[in-house]
Amino acid sequence: MKAKRSNPTMKDVAREAGVALGTVSKVMNNIPVGAEYRVRVEEAAKKLGYQVNSYAKGLKTNHTGIVALIIPSVRHPFFGLLTDYICQVLMTRGMRTLLATTESDMEMENKCIRLAQQHKVEGIIALTYNPNIEMDEDVPFVSIDRFYTNRVPCVAADNYGGGQLAAEKLVELGARKLLFLRIGSSVIGEPDKREAGFESWCQLNKVPCHVIHLNDEDGFNPFYDFLRDHVRDGRPEYTGIFCSTDQLAVIIVKKLKEMGLSVPEDVQVIGFDGLMNFDETPYCSSIVQPVEKMAETAVDILLSEDRSKLPALTCLPVTYRPGGTTRDNEA
Repeated sequence: MKAKRSNPTMKDVAREAGVALGTVSKVMNNIPVGAEYRVRVEEAAKKLGYQVNSYAKGLKTNHTGIVALIIPSVRHPFFGLLTDYICQVLMTRGMRTLLATTESDMEMENKCIRLAQQHKVEGIIALTYNPNIEMDEDVPFVSIDRFYTNRVPCVAADNYGGGQLAAEKLVELGARKLLFLRIGSSVIGEPDKREAGFESWCQLNKVPCHVIHLNDEDGFNPFYDFLRDHVRDGRPEYTGIFCSTDQLAVIIVKKLKEMGLSVPEDVQVIGFDGLMNFDETPYCSSIVQPVEKMAETAVDILLSEDRSKLPALTCLPVTYRPGGTTRDNEA
């Protein structure tokens, strides 16, 4: 049996090129050397198949070129899309991504942060649910959708404006009594402003509305019970529903149809996120988050050389897109 061939080293390259080891080191670290020597070293490295161990090099220089991305899951379409964009942006910046998923578990989030720090990452981008996250002040940290302190930059969509836009659009399309449904973490975050924006617009414009705000552990049954209790002779009391996410909107639309109601003829529904199916059709009518811009902004802030003037909260504008669950069905 043949012995396993070891990877070529810088010494091998120096021997092949007929130069000193220090010359090879200078070439590999982009330090100026004579053109002839550079060519000889590069040709020798190519011939031998030598590759720089960027991770080991990074540990020595304290610049690994790695950014940690900590996310609840990549199975959820929004988280998956955000992950994809952040990885792409980091690649264009010459950085690699260390990805960790937490299933929204608070202790797991802290474990992932400790793991990232052990790998000497250049910084951390995280969408977390732990109000007491363990951050190292020496490691740049950017939060998505959750404001911690003025020292930790947060990037989010305009959730408040999105809630206002959803209420305005439902009324514009003919709904006269509105309902807001939200289910999610009990930890306060930027997405909670969707509810605040919705209610404020309804109050300002004297539009009747009702809000149901549930935590994940409550399940969907309270929503279903409320909907059934507010249908009289086949006519729904609430003719416009704003759901805090597209995922919830899809679930509610299904339940409305099971109750014999037609969407959007009887009830119009708007979600939040702006997710698309594989065939590039929307899940539902939705308030669209600028996910690509959120990714670019988070990376730009994380890699900023001057961290003394970074904004505590960067709020990016949202848009409305019809998707078949409202009467302007243009999708």
